[in-house]
Amino acid sequence: MLDVCPWGIVRNLWAVCKIHPVRRVNPLPKCLIHYLVILAVLGLAVTSSAQVSPSGSMRRSPAEVVKRYVLLDRKGARLNAPSFETLTPYIDWREEPAWGRVVVIEKTTVPDDYRKWEILNNLEVIIPVTFYVQGAVYLETATFVPEETMEEVRFHVKVVENFWRILDPMIPPHVGLKRMVSFVREAETKEQDEAHRRILAELVESLQKVK
Repeated sequence: MLDVCPWGIVRNLWAVCKIHPVRRVNPLPKCLIHYLVILAVLGLAVTSSAQVSPSGSMRRSPAEVVKRYVLLDRKGARLNAPSFETLTPYIDWREEPAWGRVVVIEKTTVPDDYRKWEILNNLEVIIPVTFYVQGAVYLETATFVPEETMEEVRFHVKVVENFWRILDPMIPPHVGLKRMVSFVREAETKEQDEAHRRILAELVESLQKVK
């Protein structure tokens, strides 16, 4: 699991993992799809205003679990080991690689409408999430590369032991711009080496230029 120290954010030379697309299944008969949708809506889903339980209960909508995950990720929960623990009620893995980059985002969109999901069965769905990307911070060089784009990630969600869990994909951290700036500033204040502090200060300056 990633454990970021002040200058470790720059020293770690790790390969960047790519997003792996989720395998599509063969089309289901329309009558079966209709039946599964009814189960999802009447038996599992809740209104969009409801808050997800800490455990990701299957009585909640799977979209609420995905929303909670991307929100915590945006706030930087995956930037260090202690805060990563807040994500464990929503995912089906316990360790991640030391990422070589952090994707900087403006916002995300998670659809509540089940018609926008891919329903595999009444306990397993794929929910597309749109990330509005502003660029990426590359940790090896402590540089920010701006690139405005929209990225879609298809989150595979399944009931595991009576709780909704995200099975895959495992993607690099997708962090909000303000949180990324504060994270680098904190690293800068703790860094003892003057040259390293200067590099981190330049990174903060690059991030602050993003509109």
